[in-house]
Amino acid sequence: MTKNSVRRSARLLGAGLRALLVLTLVCGVLYPLTVTGVAQTLFPGRADGSKARDAEGRVVGSALIGQRYDLPGEAGEEPRPDLRWFQPRPSRGLGTNTVNTRYELLLSGATNRSGDNPELLAWVKAARAAVVRENSTATYRVRPADVPPDAVTSSGSGLDPHISPAYAALQVHRVAGRNGLTVREVERLVARHTEGRTLGFVGEPSVHVLGLNTALRDLARN
Repeated sequence: MTKNSVRRSARLLGAGLRALLVLTLVCGVLYPLTVTGVAQTLFPGRADGSKARDAEGRVVGSALIGQRYDLPGEAGEEPRPDLRWFQPRPSRGLGTNTVNTRYELLLSGATNRSGDNPELLAWVKAARAAVVRENSTATYRVRPADVPPDAVTSSGSGLDPHISPAYAALQVHRVAGRNGLTVREVERLVARHTEGRTLGFVGEPSVHVLGLNTALRDLARN
């Protein structure tokens, strides 16, 4: 290799190192700091994970992720729904792991089963029967035809924090009885936590389960 070739290789190496350092500084330091600073300044709540808080200011979860309300099962048994609370959509997803025990999910996602899949149909039938059984009271009977789709099917992510107003209304009598409240009190609570369509026409009205149950806990304590 000639001296000119060595010098040229050294110049190329030096230029490459300078480019690497500049790109690392810009893309790996300055850009992330700028984005983080803008987000924390303009949208601090969203930047920190949209934390949901109760009336005492304690963090009770994220407004973006649904959570289960279960009682621990006996040895070898599955957890049972805690019927004092409004229940979210089913969360059957892609699998389980030992870290996240709140949802049957290894990854956020749907079941990936077709609408005529026998296993999915069995899940839906079992879920409908459970909804009818658990939400019927001595003075209020739930018919299978009254059960809305979101009560028996999981969302595309499996982590939907919302339910339909119809599913919330179906649970009102059971929740009222379990918490020593009147049906009217719980109905007003649901109405206050019902969100309309985005911009008035996008999507469907929905009820945020975590916000509703947090307010329910505060109401039941009084």
